[in-house]
Amino acid sequence: MTINDPAGRLTSLLFRDDEPVLQGRALLSAARRPGAGVPLFGDTDSWDCNGVLRRPANLKANEWQVPFTVELAEPFWNLLAREMAMVMANPQHEALQKAGIYLGDTPASVSTLRGAVYQLRAVINWADDAGLPPNPREWTATDLKRRVKTLDASLSAASVIGIVSFIRRMVRMSSALSGGWPAEEPWPGKSAKAVAKATRTDVVSTKPIPPEIWFTMVRAAWAYVHTFAPDVLRAIRRRDELLRSARASIIDASHTLDTWLANPTNQVPVHYARDLPAGHPPAVNWPLMTLLLGIVPTLQGAVFGARQSALAWSRRAAVLEAVEQGRYTHQGLVEDLAQVTRSDGSTGPWHPGIQQGHIEYLRTALRNAAFLLVAALSMMRDSELHEIGRGCIVEHYNTPAVASTLQKGHPNRPRKHWWITEPVVEAIELADSLSLHAERVFAPFKRPKTSEAIDGALMIDSFTRFVNAHAAWSGLDPIPAGRVRPHMFRRTMAMLTDQFAGSEIALGIQLKHIATRALANRSTRGYAAPDEAWAKHLEGAIEAARFRRLRTLYNEHKDGKTIGYGPGADRVKQAFDDIEDTVRARGGDSRVEEDLLRKARITIRFGALNNCLFDPSNPSGAICLENTVIPEGHTGPLDWRCRPDRCHNSMIGIEHVPIYDAHRREQLKLLETPGLPSLRKDLICREVERAEAVLKLTSQEET
Repeated sequence: MTINDPAGRLTSLLFRDDEPVLQGRALLSAARRPGAGVPLFGDTDSWDCNGVLRRPANLKANEWQVPFTVELAEPFWNLLAREMAMVMANPQHEALQKAGIYLGDTPASVSTLRGAVYQLRAVINWADDAGLPPNPREWTATDLKRRVKTLDASLSAASVIGIVSFIRRMVRMSSALSGGWPAEEPWPGKSAKAVAKATRTDVVSTKPIPPEIWFTMVRAAWAYVHTFAPDVLRAIRRRDELLRSARASIIDASHTLDTWLANPTNQVPVHYARDLPAGHPPAVNWPLMTLLLGIVPTLQGAVFGARQSALAWSRRAAVLEAVEQGRYTHQGLVEDLAQVTRSDGSTGPWHPGIQQGHIEYLRTALRNAAFLLVAALSMMRDSELHEIGRGCIVEHYNTPAVASTLQKGHPNRPRKHWWITEPVVEAIELADSLSLHAERVFAPFKRPKTSEAIDGALMIDSFTRFVNAHAAWSGLDPIPAGRVRPHMFRRTMAMLTDQFAGSEIALGIQLKHIATRALANRSTRGYAAPDEAWAKHLEGAIEAARFRRLRTLYNEHKDGKTIGYGPGADRVKQAFDDIEDTVRARGGDSRVEEDLLRKARITIRFGALNNCLFDPSNPSGAICLENTVIPEGHTGPLDWRCRPDRCHNSMIGIEHVPIYDAHRREQLKLLETPGLPSLRKDLICREVERAEAVLKLTSQEET
């Protein structure tokens, strides 16, 4: 589309060409950005923010630029795009305040500016195809409505919402655009979700990783991090030691070789061949053979080249003769590799032999495995994973944690902590030992001195291909085909963690979804929402874990130990006694006991403050369901209305007693605080009474 501005003016009404684009922001110091300059409004090709604003670790250099090319190269559209980006980048600009334009307080990020430029390009192309006037000043609100109506039906609701939001933003800033834009609101009184006809749901759009992919992938990552990594690190150290001691000279090479061959323990390194014909000797690994002689591998041609010289030919013949005599090994740089059991039942080393040429591939596989494991078990976003730096493992409230930079929705980039487990600690320490970057743990190996990013999705795909290509030897199960991305690990782990009692608060803290409502906002529940692909697996896993705990209680009761207090405990004890009597009458063994325990179908939910014996077939008597409105579709007890001191379904376990005792003492201590309001005292007294009522159940049992 060619635009000829009728006024012939291509200068902005509000902004000067020499005006810096980034105003009121913390810029990098000159020492950290040699040669970088703050982009100016008059820069018509692109606004390059590299070296000026700190770039997130997961973005490449070209992703930290705002390009005004292709359709936006035309002067009219170029000015419009730059004005739009300038307004978004500086919503508190004096010129906007004087013009009475209010667009909020938060400057748009570089990524947001790039997205807006992309949306503007799409509108320009659509307007050209739709035959609209060449000047957007002549467009109407009806035209903008048509833009949304003509969208591809395959677009997601989130994409449509983004387009609607872009159009509305342009309408709000229309008076600041020299070329003009329709100032009439296309959808008055309607939200972007209503325009997009998006149905409200508390479940995030991200799908969990299917269980068959999740388990094989995480197990493979753990195998490489925990089992295979020590062998690879040994091989790297061995190679580096040989290279440090190698000389760049072939003087006395023949004498050195004769001495090496004279030692019967030395074996010639060869390449592994799966289907080597009978009587055919394996191929010698000449670079490694040269290195074992203490000569740099680049001189292998001079040492063993068949066409180099008579001496080189004789040295080569001596090595080949040793191979024919059976003096060779394909174990490579190190021996005694970790043993695995393969799918065909055979047992052996996990790798056929780590040669020099394998090290870079294995180093990459280990880094990718570490990234995958941290993504799966920490619930960190992809951007936060890439921000993990050296020495990031700390103690946070006496628990191991990884410190990284919080990205999404936080322009001030605060330093936050994610609690982690030992496998994650091991994975990060491994990645730290492999990294060649000065600051980051997850970074490219080929560009260690730059701040270029590495794609998390590519790391996952690369690891999958590597595992599947070597599964027959490593003993690992092949990873099924399927699309897996870093943010899907966060969703899957949140769903799995939600199966534990009190999980919403813990998930809200770990996912950084802190809000007033129980410390976890709606997004937390959305991430933790169940998925059909996992339903059967989770149901079986939860039932198995519940039965294991029930079996433990049965064994303790049979040994004469106290398993709990309260009316619920009495019902469990009676059921256990009936099973014991039946087993004794039948003369049965432990197998009969287990069968009877399963058939007893004792409905028990193990909780943090008590165990609930709510029976769905007989819900009467459940205090939590009395005098309340049960949410539509809800089944089972209402956990937030539980009264362990009153309900006949409640069983106070041995592990719960110290909690109530500590709570009672803490509340009594609070009562001693001078100047407490009467309402606060009443609330504390009520807590004391409830704790004492529970403890009274335990004292009656002991009496």
